[in-house]
Amino acid sequence: MLLGRFPFAALGRAQTYGSTDGLIKIVADKKYGEVLGVHIIGPSASDLIPEGVLALQLEATLEDVANTIHAHPTLGEGSMEASMVALGMPVHVGPPRRAAAASGAAQQPASAGAR
Repeated sequence: MLLGRFPFAALGRAQTYGSTDGLIKIVADKKYGEVLGVHIIGPSASDLIPEGVLALQLEATLEDVANTIHAHPTLGEGSMEASMVALGMPVHVGPPRRAAAASGAAQQPASAGAR
C-alpha cells in the first residue's frame, strides 16, 4: 500500500478560511499506484469528495491525480499534494518519517547548523 497524507494546515485556502484542522489522505495500490480510497476530514469536505469518487470510478493512479491541474489557492489542491506525498515527491510538507529514516538522513532542527 502507498499512503499520502496532506494536512489542511499547509493549504493557503484553509488558512484564509481560518479553519486548518483536517487532512486529505489517499490510499493506493503499491504495484500500479491505483487509488483505492480517499479520506477527507475538514472544512468543505463534501465539496472535495467528487474528485476522490472520480479517481476511484476511473481507476486513476496517484500520478493521474498528481498531474491534474489544481487551481491555487484551493482546498482541492490537497488531493494533488497527498498524491505527491504518496509518490515520495512532497512539495509543501516534509517527507514521511519512514522515508526520511530509510534514506539515512539525519534529522536535525533547521537552526542546528546555523550557530
